[in-house]
Amino acid sequence: MRKPNEASTVGIALLLAVCAAGCAGDAETPAGGNADSGAAAPAGGRFGPPHTLTEAERAAGWRLLFDGETANGWRGYNRDEFPDTGWGVMDGMLVVGATATDPDVPVGGDIVTTESFADFDLKFEFRLSEVANSGVLYRVIEEEGSEIWFNAPEYQVLDDDAYIEMGTMDMNTHLTGDNYDLHSAGETTLHGPGEWNEGRIRVLNNHVEHWLNGQKTVEYELGSAEWEELVAASKFAPYPRYGRAASGPIGLQDHGRNVWYRSVRIRPLEPVSLFDGESLDGWEVHGTERWYVEDGELVCESGPDAEYGYLKTARTFRDFDLTIDFLQEADGNSGVFFRSSVEGTIVNGWQAEVAPPGLFTGGIYESYGRGWLVQPDPALEAALRMGEWNTLRVRAVGDRVTTWLNGTRMVDFEDEQIGAGEGSIALQIHDGGGIKVHWRNIRVVDLGG
Repeated sequence: MRKPNEASTVGIALLLAVCAAGCAGDAETPAGGNADSGAAAPAGGRFGPPHTLTEAERAAGWRLLFDGETANGWRGYNRDEFPDTGWGVMDGMLVVGATATDPDVPVGGDIVTTESFADFDLKFEFRLSEVANSGVLYRVIEEEGSEIWFNAPEYQVLDDDAYIEMGTMDMNTHLTGDNYDLHSAGETTLHGPGEWNEGRIRVLNNHVEHWLNGQKTVEYELGSAEWEELVAASKFAPYPRYGRAASGPIGLQDHGRNVWYRSVRIRPLEPVSLFDGESLDGWEVHGTERWYVEDGELVCESGPDAEYGYLKTARTFRDFDLTIDFLQEADGNSGVFFRSSVEGTIVNGWQAEVAPPGLFTGGIYESYGRGWLVQPDPALEAALRMGEWNTLRVRAVGDRVTTWLNGTRMVDFEDEQIGAGEGSIALQIHDGGGIKVHWRNIRVVDLGG
């Protein structure tokens, strides 16, 4: 386990010149390391047979980016072909510096996938040599005369202990699992040289997560006010395209020193439409209130009983990112339930509120239980456009739930009971009568797996 800023003076003799380019770690790369290909896998984690996918992974949409035998699917950064020096495929691994004669000279250059990705879940296993320095970059922009790190965010891959011992610079945002130069992972468990680790990067709607050996290390929003402030104060300030690409290749960095990669696999995170614009296929009606399709829109309307009503997905979702458009024609007291079950008109679960002004749209309510769990700051009320189309986004991952209304983040909190919940997504029509709400563009990304 390492702690950033825990530098010591041990190992000063290892120092070499500071990397002037400042890419992937912005630190020295002293001599050392080895090209040994055999190492025991640490306990826990995936570490099954490399370059294979389980039936469950295949069903969830995972696919390999490296087959363990060839460099197919990869090429040099700003090049059409895979590097003929430096990089190599050895013993089922994609190896940085495989043919380098000087371990501190990056002769192969950086490599990228031949395919571009926008929203994705990426997993990769990596093993460090001593004083290793590399990185995994995403949404890469290729520009002649530019380094890969000028424009692409980076998951740092580093022999942390070696660089901490050098004590020559603040390593707070330059260690494995960090969002390089911007966000620090804090304490993590990194298996050192000769042992395997698993990294993970998940990007969806500009929301980015880094993971190391099953632990989330950083989480941030590309383009947010906080991110913009950090970029402006970082080494990326001179590069106006940094982190701006909506899509791009995945990149692996050559900064000198051996790093071994294997089991590189990706799952594109593509939204699935829950409403076809023509029917209620995939949905179940609960109660006597009216649910129908008109002009390509899903409409809920109070019926003669003026009671609660629900339209529930037949499919269940646990971790997901949902966006849905709504227009409140009359009253509009409704909501979007998640991890919920419905029996008759009794719902068990949690609701992201949809309501007229002053009634906490975007807040989270627990029916037949604790009631309001969190309400938005009243100052955010201006985000609601009554009588017009609005877009509500609900993201639930583990214990954490976040909602946005027309791009404004309304609530962001964690709750253990929600984290333990399972169930469907459901739309509500409130009791009392006089309610009519239109819905469209119901899209969800399943974040399970």
